Amino acid sequence: MAFAAFMGIAASVANTNEIKTYVDWDVILFLIGMFSIAAMAEESGLLEYLFSSVIYRARTKRAALYLLTMTFGLLAAIAVNDAVAAMGSIIAVPVAKALSLDPELVVLVLAFSVTIGSTMTPIGNPQNMLIAVQSGVREPLTTFLLYLAPPTIVNLVVTAYLLDRLYGVRPEPLKAPYRMPEEVIRNRRDAYISGVALVTVIALLAVNDYLELRGRPLVRDIGVIPFTVAAATYIASSNPREVIRRVDWSTILFFIVMFVAMAAVWYSGILMPLFQALLPRLSEGVWSALRITAASLAYSQVLSNVPFTALFVPYMQRLGFTGSNALAWTTLAMATTIAGNLTILGAASNVIILESIESRHGVTVSYWRFMKVGALVTLINIAIYLAYMVPLSLILH
Repeated sequence: MAFAAFMGIAASVANTNEIKTYVDWDVILFLIGMFSIAAMAEESGLLEYLFSSVIYRARTKRAALYLLTMTFGLLAAIAVNDAVAAMGSIIAVPVAKALSLDPELVVLVLAFSVTIGSTMTPIGNPQNMLIAVQSGVREPLTTFLLYLAPPTIVNLVVTAYLLDRLYGVRPEPLKAPYRMPEEVIRNRRDAYISGVALVTVIALLAVNDYLELRGRPLVRDIGVIPFTVAAATYIASSNPREVIRRVDWSTILFFIVMFVAMAAVWYSGILMPLFQALLPRLSEGVWSALRITAASLAYSQVLSNVPFTALFVPYMQRLGFTGSNALAWTTLAMATTIAGNLTILGAASNVIILESIESRHGVTVSYWRFMKVGALVTLINIAIYLAYMVPLSLILH
């Protein structure tokens, strides 16, 4: 990505005097804020505590599978999918052994669950943050939850069922429950602080949505909300240096470089024919949703979902899509995210999970094995989302 940005500048496709305007600093503030809060939640043990609190209640292997899927998915919706992926990759194999489950099954549960779960909120993953900030969609938190939360919950259950059938999980009783939740808290003070911070961000986004309906939002640039809350957590944290160290700065730097690189690609016009082939004009309804979905699934495997989103948002705006086209924007969020379930390269969280687990535990899932299972999961996920989202759009409009 850095090389692409360099070539764009060197070839004068991107204007060097306008580089700072290519970067959407509202998105960067959003990322810094959410990654900071997620880093504190991970460092303090809060994320693993929330996970353990649920899994501790499992009494059979099948129940553990469903609880794993729901827990990873719901955590990803509020704590950023990459943070949950990083935490999950540390505990996935030990959990599999403790619960007598196939390690490959638990790895796939983690990968699919964090992808699906992160779909339903603007704070679940980077591409959703990008869409929420740049598209102009009205009341982003409310809109995302309305269009995406119900089918996401259904998809988490259905995905657990599919993996249950594919791997032949039996409803055998567990020999011993997973370890006590209290054992995983490493810093009680920071766990409380990060928990309050997560709740505060969600609450402020919801309040901002409500006030926006009345024409008086707290802020126009919603990235300020998580950034400000995160700044307060650093002041209160018992170990701010460790939290800063754990923040995913590489992803933030990737975004800054990506904005410049994608601006160069945009101004070169090289991808316009490909975009026009799948979405040639402004339209709403089922055909528009299908076209956006097809483009997202295909191009996210080549460009990866975040760079594709960074290019496709301005393309859709160029066609005339505005903040009032809720179905189009939530379809883009859904499809670019679920594209991560198709192949390993479709989402950064997949790479984080598989690289970490292989280096720590020597367990891996091949590209083709992932795709074989992922293709079925993706197809069913997409069908469930569109079967809910398109009729909902017709009802609301």
